[in-house]
Amino acid sequence: MKALLGTKLGMTQLFDADGNVARVTLIQAGPCVVTQVKKTETDGYNAVQLGFGEAKHQPKPQEGHLKAAGSNSRKMREIRINDVRPGKLAKAQEAVAAEAMSLEVGAKLDVTVFEAGDEVQVTGTSKGKGFAGTVKRHNFATGPKTHGSRNYRAPGSIGAGYPEHVFKGMRMAGRMGHEQVTVKGLKIVVVDAAAGLLAISGAVPGPKRGLVMVRGLEGK
Repeated sequence: MKALLGTKLGMTQLFDADGNVARVTLIQAGPCVVTQVKKTETDGYNAVQLGFGEAKHQPKPQEGHLKAAGSNSRKMREIRINDVRPGKLAKAQEAVAAEAMSLEVGAKLDVTVFEAGDEVQVTGTSKGKGFAGTVKRHNFATGPKTHGSRNYRAPGSIGAGYPEHVFKGMRMAGRMGHEQVTVKGLKIVVVDAAAGLLAISGAVPGPKRGLVMVRGLEGK
């Protein structure tokens, strides 16, 4: 199964043999432990739960949950194994699902599950920007910056006199960032098995030392 948890180290650039530069993000990925395998017969859906890192103080419920895996994972994330959809990639998806569901609790995964050139998607929590106005948060246009102008960064109208309430979803000022973001279409550039590093093309969401999930696209 091509999926790992890791921490974002930062961005750098790499050069290939022809001198072309590639902007990459370095991720310290794995090793991850399979802490639970959920199946349709018992849980209603198929999924694999991965554990990552070492916890200093583990709560008693987590200790009991991780006892079967012999792990002391600090972070755990569940990876849903999608049902096979009809199409060109059906056989590949079926093979990926079968391989994932054959994993046993306690099995370990490292960066060797990926190869250079693999297409992946990365999920992380974006940087929190705090409370932001509509210009920064939603890219609203500003008003005239002239003498006497009183609406340079004002949000403008948020509704009419009727029906006398603000509709849900109205774009207004508020907390910006700190949301789960998934970036697709990225590629593995370098796999360093000795250091447990992945170099992924482009930028991935989140700050340095932030937790990310790297997952290969089914059938690719």
